[in-house]
Amino acid sequence: MKRILLIGKRGFLGNYLNKCLRKKFKIKFISFKEINNIKKSIINYDYIINTSINKHYIYKKYQRKFDNDFQIASFLNPKKNIFIFLSSRKVYKSKENIKENDRLNPLSNYSKNKLITENLLKKRLKSNLLILRISNIIGFKLKIRKNLHQTFVDLFYEKAKKGFIYDNAKRFKDFLSVKKFGQILEMMIKKDLRGTYNVSIGKKVYLNQIISWLNKYNRKPIKVVKFKFTRNQDFYLNNKKLMSKIKIKNEMYELKKECFNLSKKMFN
Repeated sequence: MKRILLIGKRGFLGNYLNKCLRKKFKIKFISFKEINNIKKSIINYDYIINTSINKHYIYKKYQRKFDNDFQIASFLNPKKNIFIFLSSRKVYKSKENIKENDRLNPLSNYSKNKLITENLLKKRLKSNLLILRISNIIGFKLKIRKNLHQTFVDLFYEKAKKGFIYDNAKRFKDFLSVKKFGQILEMMIKKDLRGTYNVSIGKKVYLNQIISWLNKYNRKPIKVVKFKFTRNQDFYLNNKKLMSKIKIKNEMYELKKECFNLSKKMFN
Protein backbone atom coordinates (compact mmCIF):
# COMPACT_ATOMS: atom_id res chain seq x y z
CA MET A 1 0.00 0.00 0.00
CA LYS A 2 1.38 3.40 -0.99
CA ARG A 3 2.26 5.75 1.86
CA ILE A 4 1.14 9.37 1.60
CA LEU A 5 2.09 12.34 3.73
CA LEU A 6 -0.80 14.82 3.61
CA ILE A 7 -0.19 18.32 4.95
CA GLY A 8 -2.81 20.94 5.82
CA LYS A 9 -5.31 20.39 8.64
CA ARG A 10 -6.92 23.85 8.55
CA GLY A 11 -8.64 23.76 5.17
CA PHE A 12 -11.65 21.87 3.88
CA LEU A 13 -9.61 20.34 1.03
CA GLY A 14 -6.99 18.71 3.25
CA ASN A 15 -9.64 17.35 5.58
CA TYR A 16 -11.67 15.94 2.71
CA LEU A 17 -8.64 14.28 1.10
CA ASN A 18 -7.69 12.76 4.44
CA LYS A 19 -11.15 11.23 4.63
CA CYS A 20 -11.33 9.84 1.09
CA LEU A 21 -7.71 8.84 0.33
CA ARG A 22 -7.19 6.83 3.52
CA LYS A 23 -9.67 4.29 2.14
CA LYS A 24 -7.07 3.33 -0.49
CA PHE A 25 -3.69 4.45 0.89
CA LYS A 26 -1.78 4.65 4.15
CA ILE A 27 -2.12 8.31 5.18
CA LYS A 28 -0.27 10.42 7.72
CA PHE A 29 -2.13 13.72 8.14
CA ILE A 30 -0.28 16.64 9.73
CA SER A 31 -0.37 20.42 9.90
CA PHE A 32 2.34 22.50 8.23
CA LYS A 33 3.66 23.44 11.67
CA GLU A 34 4.45 19.77 12.31
CA ILE A 35 6.67 19.35 9.24
CA ASN A 36 9.93 19.93 11.14
CA ASN A 37 9.07 17.05 13.48
CA ILE A 38 9.07 14.48 10.69
CA LYS A 39 11.62 15.84 8.19
CA LYS A 40 14.00 12.97 8.97
CA SER A 41 11.33 10.34 8.26
CA ILE A 42 9.81 12.07 5.21
CA ILE A 43 11.91 9.87 2.92
CA ASN A 44 9.68 6.92 3.92
CA TYR A 45 6.64 8.33 2.09
CA ASP A 46 5.88 7.61 -1.56
CA TYR A 47 3.84 10.78 -2.09
CA ILE A 48 3.70 14.15 -0.38
CA ILE A 49 0.64 16.37 -0.87
CA ASN A 50 0.42 19.85 0.62
CA THR A 51 -2.90 21.68 0.93
CA SER A 52 -1.68 24.32 3.40
CA ILE A 53 -0.99 27.90 2.33
CA ASN A 54 0.50 30.99 3.92
CA LYS A 55 -1.81 34.01 3.72
CA HIS A 56 1.13 36.19 2.60
CA TYR A 57 1.67 33.84 -0.35
CA ILE A 58 -1.86 34.69 -1.51
CA TYR A 59 -1.61 38.46 -1.34
CA LYS A 60 2.06 39.52 -1.45
CA LYS A 61 4.85 39.28 -4.01
CA TYR A 62 6.84 36.07 -3.89
CA GLN A 63 9.09 35.43 -0.93
CA ARG A 64 10.49 31.96 -0.32
CA LYS A 65 9.72 32.14 3.41
CA PHE A 66 5.99 32.26 2.55
CA ASP A 67 6.17 29.30 0.14
CA ASN A 68 5.02 26.25 2.10
CA ASP A 69 5.43 23.94 -0.88
CA PHE A 70 9.05 24.80 -1.58
CA GLN A 71 9.91 24.58 2.12
CA ILE A 72 8.46 21.06 2.20
CA ALA A 73 10.24 20.13 -1.06
CA SER A 74 13.58 21.14 0.47
CA PHE A 75 13.26 18.13 2.82
CA LEU A 76 12.53 15.63 0.05
CA ASN A 77 14.77 13.18 -1.73
CA PRO A 78 14.21 13.87 -5.46
CA LYS A 79 14.98 10.24 -6.28
CA LYS A 80 12.53 8.70 -3.81
CA ASN A 81 9.71 11.11 -2.92
CA ILE A 82 7.03 12.22 -5.38
CA PHE A 83 5.58 15.65 -4.66
CA ILE A 84 2.07 16.59 -5.78
CA PHE A 85 1.82 20.35 -6.18
CA LEU A 86 -1.65 21.91 -6.16
CA SER A 87 -1.26 24.78 -8.60
CA SER A 88 -4.04 26.88 -10.10
CA ARG A 89 -5.80 27.55 -13.37
CA LYS A 90 -5.00 31.20 -12.68
CA VAL A 91 -1.51 30.76 -14.13
CA TYR A 92 -3.27 30.93 -17.52
CA LYS A 93 -4.97 33.78 -19.33
CA SER A 94 -8.75 33.43 -18.94
CA LYS A 95 -10.23 32.00 -22.14
CA GLU A 96 -12.01 28.92 -23.46
CA ASN A 97 -10.50 25.45 -23.87
CA ILE A 98 -7.16 26.13 -22.15
CA LYS A 99 -4.52 23.44 -22.75
CA GLU A 100 -1.46 22.69 -20.65
CA ASN A 101 0.91 24.12 -23.28
CA ASP A 102 -1.05 27.36 -23.76
CA ARG A 103 0.56 30.70 -22.95
CA LEU A 104 0.88 31.43 -19.25
CA ASN A 105 -0.29 34.83 -18.05
CA PRO A 106 -0.64 35.09 -14.25
CA LEU A 107 -2.07 38.44 -13.19
CA SER A 108 -2.44 38.38 -9.40
CA ASN A 109 0.32 37.89 -6.83
CA TYR A 110 -1.27 34.55 -5.97
CA SER A 111 -1.13 33.23 -9.54
CA LYS A 112 2.36 34.64 -10.12
CA ASN A 113 3.53 32.92 -6.94
CA LYS A 114 2.01 29.62 -8.04
CA LEU A 115 3.95 29.78 -11.30
CA ILE A 116 7.19 30.67 -9.51
CA THR A 117 6.71 27.67 -7.24
CA GLU A 118 6.03 25.39 -10.22
CA ASN A 119 9.38 26.37 -11.75
CA LEU A 120 11.30 26.07 -8.47
CA LEU A 121 9.88 22.60 -7.86
CA LYS A 122 10.79 21.47 -11.39
CA LYS A 123 14.41 22.46 -10.76
CA ARG A 124 14.47 20.82 -7.34
CA LEU A 125 12.54 17.59 -7.98
CA LYS A 126 13.05 16.98 -11.71
CA SER A 127 10.74 14.17 -12.85
CA ASN A 128 9.41 13.24 -9.39
CA LEU A 129 6.79 15.97 -9.55
CA LEU A 130 3.10 16.06 -10.37
CA ILE A 131 1.65 19.54 -10.99
CA LEU A 132 -2.13 19.93 -10.91
CA ARG A 133 -3.54 23.13 -12.43
CA ILE A 134 -6.91 23.03 -10.78
CA SER A 135 -10.13 24.79 -11.72
CA ASN A 136 -12.63 26.00 -9.07
CA ILE A 137 -13.18 23.26 -6.48
CA ILE A 138 -16.53 23.45 -4.77
CA GLY A 139 -17.26 21.90 -1.42
CA PHE A 140 -18.68 22.67 1.99
CA LYS A 141 -16.23 23.70 4.70
CA LEU A 142 -15.82 21.51 7.73
CA LYS A 143 -16.32 23.78 10.72
CA ILE A 144 -12.87 23.49 12.21
CA ARG A 145 -11.21 26.86 11.69
CA LYS A 146 -11.87 29.82 9.51
CA ASN A 147 -10.16 29.22 6.18
CA LEU A 148 -7.82 31.60 4.42
CA HIS A 149 -9.58 31.00 1.12
CA GLN A 150 -13.23 31.64 0.31
CA THR A 151 -14.53 29.14 -2.21
CA PHE A 152 -17.27 29.91 -4.74
CA VAL A 153 -19.72 28.07 -2.47
CA ASP A 154 -18.67 30.18 0.53
CA LEU A 155 -19.24 33.39 -1.44
CA PHE A 156 -22.63 32.19 -2.70
CA TYR A 157 -23.75 31.13 0.78
CA GLU A 158 -22.58 34.42 2.30
CA LYS A 159 -24.71 36.41 -0.18
CA ALA A 160 -27.69 34.03 -0.04
CA LYS A 161 -27.90 34.40 3.76
CA LYS A 162 -28.21 38.15 3.20
CA GLY A 163 -31.07 37.55 0.76
CA PHE A 164 -29.43 38.39 -2.56
CA ILE A 165 -27.20 37.00 -5.29
CA TYR A 166 -25.56 38.62 -8.29
CA ASP A 167 -26.95 38.13 -11.77
CA ASN A 168 -24.09 36.50 -13.63
CA ALA A 169 -25.91 36.58 -16.97
CA LYS A 170 -23.90 34.58 -19.53
CA ARG A 171 -20.71 34.27 -17.51
CA PHE A 172 -19.14 30.84 -17.20
CA LYS A 173 -16.27 29.12 -15.43
CA ASP A 174 -14.99 25.59 -14.87
CA PHE A 175 -15.92 23.78 -11.67
CA LEU A 176 -15.08 20.50 -10.01
CA SER A 177 -16.65 19.05 -6.88
CA VAL A 178 -14.27 18.18 -4.05
CA LYS A 179 -15.61 14.61 -4.27
CA LYS A 180 -14.62 14.32 -7.93
CA PHE A 181 -11.24 15.90 -7.21
CA GLY A 182 -10.60 13.20 -4.61
CA GLN A 183 -11.50 10.47 -7.11
CA ILE A 184 -9.23 11.99 -9.78
CA LEU A 185 -6.32 12.34 -7.37
CA GLU A 186 -6.72 8.72 -6.25
CA MET A 187 -6.52 7.53 -9.87
CA MET A 188 -3.52 9.74 -10.66
CA ILE A 189 -1.63 8.20 -7.74
CA LYS A 190 -2.62 4.66 -8.75
CA LYS A 191 -1.46 5.36 -12.32
CA ASP A 192 1.80 6.85 -11.00
CA LEU A 193 1.43 9.97 -13.16
CA ARG A 194 4.06 12.71 -13.35
CA GLY A 195 4.12 16.01 -15.23
CA THR A 196 1.58 18.83 -15.53
CA TYR A 197 -2.17 18.31 -15.89
CA ASN A 198 -5.31 20.43 -15.97
CA VAL A 199 -7.80 19.13 -13.40
CA SER A 200 -11.32 20.23 -14.19
CA ILE A 201 -14.69 19.22 -15.58
CA GLY A 202 -13.47 20.47 -18.96
CA LYS A 203 -16.71 22.23 -19.95
CA LYS A 204 -18.42 25.60 -19.67
CA VAL A 205 -20.43 25.79 -16.46
CA TYR A 206 -22.64 28.87 -16.52
CA LEU A 207 -22.66 30.64 -13.18
CA ASN A 208 -26.42 31.22 -13.09
CA GLN A 209 -26.89 27.47 -13.62
CA ILE A 210 -24.62 26.42 -10.77
CA ILE A 211 -26.15 29.08 -8.53
CA SER A 212 -29.62 27.65 -9.21
CA TRP A 213 -28.35 24.18 -8.23
CA LEU A 214 -26.77 25.49 -5.03
CA ASN A 215 -29.97 27.42 -4.22
CA LYS A 216 -32.28 24.41 -4.67
CA TYR A 217 -33.09 23.90 -0.97
CA ASN A 218 -33.16 27.57 0.01
CA ARG A 219 -36.73 28.27 1.17
CA LYS A 220 -36.19 32.00 1.70
CA PRO A 221 -36.86 34.56 -1.04
CA ILE A 222 -33.75 35.78 -2.76
CA LYS A 223 -33.19 38.94 -4.80
CA VAL A 224 -31.15 38.89 -7.98
CA VAL A 225 -28.94 41.99 -8.17
CA LYS A 226 -27.50 43.32 -11.42
CA PHE A 227 -23.73 43.68 -11.25
CA LYS A 228 -21.30 45.05 -13.82
CA PHE A 229 -18.15 42.95 -14.04
CA THR A 230 -15.04 44.97 -14.86
CA ARG A 231 -12.92 42.17 -16.33
CA ASN A 232 -13.70 39.08 -18.33
CA GLN A 233 -12.73 36.04 -16.27
CA ASP A 234 -14.71 33.44 -18.21
CA PHE A 235 -12.73 30.25 -18.75
CA TYR A 236 -12.70 26.51 -18.93
CA LEU A 237 -9.78 24.10 -19.01
CA ASN A 238 -9.18 21.39 -21.57
CA ASN A 239 -8.80 18.18 -19.51
CA LYS A 240 -8.34 15.66 -22.34
CA LYS A 241 -4.69 14.96 -21.49
CA LEU A 242 -5.67 13.85 -17.98
CA MET A 243 -8.88 12.04 -18.88
CA SER A 244 -7.06 9.95 -21.51
CA LYS A 245 -4.78 8.68 -18.72
CA ILE A 246 -7.24 7.90 -15.94
CA LYS A 247 -10.46 7.16 -17.84
CA ILE A 248 -13.09 7.92 -15.21
CA LYS A 249 -16.47 9.62 -15.50
CA ASN A 250 -16.41 13.39 -15.08
CA GLU A 251 -19.85 14.57 -16.15
CA MET A 252 -22.08 17.60 -15.60
CA TYR A 253 -24.84 15.54 -13.96
CA GLU A 254 -22.36 14.50 -11.25
CA LEU A 255 -21.54 18.15 -10.55
CA LYS A 256 -25.26 18.95 -10.41
CA LYS A 257 -25.84 16.13 -7.90
CA GLU A 258 -23.01 17.36 -5.68
CA CYS A 259 -24.40 20.92 -5.79
CA PHE A 260 -27.80 19.59 -4.66
CA ASN A 261 -26.07 17.78 -1.77
CA LEU A 262 -24.25 20.99 -0.83
CA SER A 263 -27.52 22.91 -0.94
CA LYS A 264 -29.06 20.49 1.57
CA LYS A 265 -26.12 21.02 3.93
CA MET A 266 -26.27 24.79 3.59
CA PHE A 267 -30.01 25.37 3.96
CA ASN A 268 -31.33 22.46 6.07
